[in-house]
Amino acid sequence: MEEPQRSRSHTVTTTTSSFTENFSTSSSSFAYDKEFLRTLPGILIVAEIGLCFNGSAFVLYLIAAIVDASSVTKERNNHNYNSWAASSFFAFVVTICYAGNTYFSFLSWRSRTVQ
Repeated sequence: MEEPQRSRSHTVTTTTSSFTENFSTSSSSFAYDKEFLRTLPGILIVAEIGLCFNGSAFVLYLIAAIVDASSVTKERNNHNYNSWAASSFFAFVVTICYAGNTYFSFLSWRSRTVQ
């Protein structure tokens, strides 16, 4: 035989942890921590972000500069050739700047991790 169904209680029991007791949902708890950037972990994170950004920018600009330089052809129109040659030159200048910035970011990051 089937058992008669009992009515369920509408009471919900919740528990809290020590983390949630100290956690406030006000906007001040989500505010930007400016003091964190002055600590060693904060400086390392900023240095690593800069290193990753500069390294990826260097790779992307290098690819773009190589594609730009390989697409320059001598045509009848001398103005087009000069424009493409100038754009290739400046693409390599920007690539060299990002390479230097990546190198200095790496040195900065490396010197902070050694300390």
